[in-house]
Amino acid sequence: MSGHKFKIGHTVTFREPRRHSRECKIIRLLPLEGGSYLYRIKCFAENLERVAKESELASKSLDH
Repeated sequence: MSGHKFKIGHTVTFREPRRHSRECKIIRLLPLEGGSYLYRIKCFAENLERVAKESELASKSLDH
């Protein structure tokens, strides 16, 4: 059973130090690395995917 907090398709807020928060969609669940679960995300305002740590992501209040 996966210990990931977020699921594929969820919209989350990506919080990166010294930058503005961005809304992103979870694309893929990645394995645990260095004590943190990783995710492949796609931010709506960007034309690229990136990898984010679970600690950099927050739930959107409208997700169920």
